[in-house]
Amino acid sequence: MLDFGRRVRALPLGLAGLLAVTAGAWAQDYHQAPMLDAMVESGDLPPVEERLPANPYVEDMIDSVGTYGGTLRTTILANGDHYNLTRTTANELLVRWDPTWSEVVPSLAEEFTVSDDATTYTFTLREGLKWSDGAPFTVEDIMFWYEDVFMNEQLNPSKSPTFTVGGEPVVVTQTGERTVEFKFASPYGLFLQQLAYGQGHHPVIYPKHYLSQFHEKYNADGLPALIEADATAGDWVALFNSKVSLSFQPQFWQNLDLPTMNPWVLTVPYADQERVVAERNPFYWKVDPDGNQLPYIDGITWAKIDDPQLMALRMTSGDFDFAFRHINNSTFRSVLYDGQDSGNYRFVDVMDLPANDAVVLLNLNVEDDTKREIFQNKDFRIALSHAINRQEIIDLIYVGQGAPAQVAIQPDHELFNETLASQYTEYDTAKANEILDGIMPEKNGEGIRLMPNGEPMVINFMVADVFGLSYPDVMQMVQQYARDIGVDIQIRTTDRARLNTMWYANEHEAYMWNCVGGLSEAYSDVRCYMPFLKADIFFASKWADWYSDRSTGEEPPEAVKELMAAYDDVNAAATDADRLAEMQEFLSLSAEQFLTIGISRPMPKYMMVSKDLRNVVDGIPITGNLWHPAPTLTQWWFDR
Repeated sequence: MLDFGRRVRALPLGLAGLLAVTAGAWAQDYHQAPMLDAMVESGDLPPVEERLPANPYVEDMIDSVGTYGGTLRTTILANGDHYNLTRTTANELLVRWDPTWSEVVPSLAEEFTVSDDATTYTFTLREGLKWSDGAPFTVEDIMFWYEDVFMNEQLNPSKSPTFTVGGEPVVVTQTGERTVEFKFASPYGLFLQQLAYGQGHHPVIYPKHYLSQFHEKYNADGLPALIEADATAGDWVALFNSKVSLSFQPQFWQNLDLPTMNPWVLTVPYADQERVVAERNPFYWKVDPDGNQLPYIDGITWAKIDDPQLMALRMTSGDFDFAFRHINNSTFRSVLYDGQDSGNYRFVDVMDLPANDAVVLLNLNVEDDTKREIFQNKDFRIALSHAINRQEIIDLIYVGQGAPAQVAIQPDHELFNETLASQYTEYDTAKANEILDGIMPEKNGEGIRLMPNGEPMVINFMVADVFGLSYPDVMQMVQQYARDIGVDIQIRTTDRARLNTMWYANEHEAYMWNCVGGLSEAYSDVRCYMPFLKADIFFASKWADWYSDRSTGEEPPEAVKELMAAYDDVNAAATDADRLAEMQEFLSLSAEQFLTIGISRPMPKYMMVSKDLRNVVDGIPITGNLWHPAPTLTQWWFDR
């Protein structure tokens, strides 16, 4: 295996020829979960050795080989929390991160090779892979994704930056029965890292044998009847998208018929009022060192709850075996700590270290022309930043857990940039007012500054109460600070589902969220340092679209284009030393642009797991794209 080093960098490319990473061969008897025995005996399911690939992925155990059985009970917010499903069950890709998130290794691909110039990546699939319905998973499925989805302007008008370099999309070609080549127009040293994150339209969630019936190219004559039968589908594009589980879309995890490569198969959809349920995939393609087909746990249930306080209460009552999101913060820590015996769970350390816990995100592409000009004015953002009393927010809302900071990489990382982290964090109302006097000197009778069009400076802030980070409470304090400098913030509290809809449609003026890119993913997820990826961070989505595809979106100002070009240089770097230098330059330019306003640097968090669960990583790393415990959940088992 290739050692990526502790700082999670891209594949070293300064070696002669091609570098290959290959999984070892397998020769052993296989075993299956007892719940599948009756189906095999009746002939409804093939024997386990026929369901597994010729060379299955062998999972290295965290502690020990486990035993089968049990249902993992956990919880999820009632609206807009579909990412919680992704983090627990869906991380099956061509390549993956190892459990420590320090190395990219083969996964569905049995091996991969990378050209010296980092433009060409070739993947060889495992022989005999099968979708959850038993149909073969082949290169044909990947080509269906590329030719009929990714390159289809109706289905995918804006190309993901994961698969573009310099605005040019990847060219994907089948080069053999089990091999596929991804070729880029210029060097892309971070491609394996990006591919391992699996953001957006990644290649292994499109089963051609199932989805082709909803595609105009394959079933033009049959589509009218299918559209008519689906009240939510106005055309074939809407119908097709409703059948796919895209993690960033509201309909994620609704289609029970969609085949998957994941360890569990959905049986009760996210649309259900009370719960979501998934049961084991009998065709799952991984085994443990003793030849036991994974996963060990039979199924997962997520109780849908709309109140984090109730989540915490039910955890202490023993209703859940695992919980993390929304209650793993200072607000609930003491209650959850005291409830470990009654709830039969223990604390597990989590290195959840994004770039900032609470970020003021002004929509720099807002539709209102006057507000867009103001929001794009860096001095306005600086003034608003100086108006915020960060320490008071941290003391009152986060119980002292945090530090005043902008959006920045964590201090113990090699890329830490002091300017980026600390600039404009001084609480200084006088300075803020002085700056704004030069932008909007006139005020109305209520002391609110008047914009150039004569209207009062009112910002409508969308806020969702997510992650247990008390965003509505934080925004109420920001609202008061902004009032002191003549800016009227109107808070619009909503659920995440509604916020998702608004920001994808660019209907919002501003909102508050957290920001990724603080530690492990510092090099590869820069969505908070520049307009980069439409996945929760929407402060300039039209510019982000343009970065991915020059024919879409809106061309940004020269200074922002310079920032984007600097990140292209990071992608093109062929050595670790070059990549470090280019990233440092990129972060310096990002500091100069000051596109987002951070409030608090996060501190390590925790999660709760049953005392009966084994093979749980302690000190587990979780940030925006590092979806855990998905990569190791298949080996969790109940020791009862």
